[in-house]
Amino acid sequence: MMVSVEVLSGIRVIELGSFITAPYAAMLLADMGADVVKVERPTSPDPFRAFEDGLYSPHFEAHNRNKRSLALDFVNPEGLEILHRLIEAADVVLLNMRPGVAAKLGLDHQKLGRLNPRLIHCSITGFGPDGPYATRPAFDNVGQALSGWLSLTHQGDDPRVPGPAVSDTITGLFSALGIVSAIVERQKTGVGRRVEVNMLEATMALAGGSIGQYVASRQAPTVYSRAAASQSYVFTCSDAARIAIHLSSLEKFWTSLLVALKMPELGIKYATRAERISRYEELAHELQDEFSKQPRAHWMAALERYDVPFAPALEVGELEQDAQVAHLASFGTVSHPLRGERTILNRPVRYDGDNFTAFRAAPELGENSDEIVTGLGFSADELQALRDKGIMVQCARSGVSANDA
Repeated sequence: MMVSVEVLSGIRVIELGSFITAPYAAMLLADMGADVVKVERPTSPDPFRAFEDGLYSPHFEAHNRNKRSLALDFVNPEGLEILHRLIEAADVVLLNMRPGVAAKLGLDHQKLGRLNPRLIHCSITGFGPDGPYATRPAFDNVGQALSGWLSLTHQGDDPRVPGPAVSDTITGLFSALGIVSAIVERQKTGVGRRVEVNMLEATMALAGGSIGQYVASRQAPTVYSRAAASQSYVFTCSDAARIAIHLSSLEKFWTSLLVALKMPELGIKYATRAERISRYEELAHELQDEFSKQPRAHWMAALERYDVPFAPALEVGELEQDAQVAHLASFGTVSHPLRGERTILNRPVRYDGDNFTAFRAAPELGENSDEIVTGLGFSADELQALRDKGIMVQCARSGVSANDA
């Protein structure tokens, strides 16, 4: 039987998160073995639960596996006292709220520090703790737009925004990195730390290459600036399938492409990398004309034969059937007793060659309330009184263990 690799085993995380940033960060920690308790108010849980019908949308599943759920009305003083008792024994508190909201709820940094001096308190905001935009609402597209990222991925007057949630995800990733770094520091100092991450700066950091080029040259990058500089292309083949290539700055990839295409004349017409960059649009059209003459399988074989960096431009629905994805076991399954077997993405980090984790399905609202509060010393009668008052909710599904993923 495989043993789950859990490098953060013994770390307790209290997540007061919604939508993506904090839930994603907490999920990353949970995937590494941390015990993550997701605390939600019974009457207003994470809105992603109900992004589609019910309280278990695919959006919620995607960012909340491997967690336990406590449905607790922490706005109620009695519920807040329970939350404070949880925090006293926790290693990390993670939340994404507008500046000032946590203080109103009795969850400001000063209060939490008094409760637990070893606590690592991670606060995620849209624009930072203060400043002219601090109290504005922030979501993924807002972060992409203000950071300059959107200017590098979208052009024209099309009102639609392309791609997945970039700002949300990278903010969660930086938050997890900040938390883990603070855990390492605490091993030396014995004292916790406040970790602050905002969506604006996180997304700017993701676009650091383009921003760095601008501040050095004062020439504004465009949607295709990086593509021209890196000699990146996506071509449509004769069977309508698409293929991507990336020639980088190494001359050998350009010459290998010419051999694979049997087009040595392009080596004369576009003799230098500087020419290929300045005439990117022209070269792209010439290459597209050639790629349109054969199906993708033909070009994949030719490019691989001559060691040209390439990949089929897969649709999301094709990923599970890809040979390399299958070899890596990038997808796994987890069993949900009410909803059946669920397909999940496995952890992308390996330790000593192993990425195996005993995954738990994303929890139902309040699935683990009783076990969590019982762990604080509450009796069965006290738990029932909390339920009768509506301060705590226990889901009907409890004590469920997930199959190995």
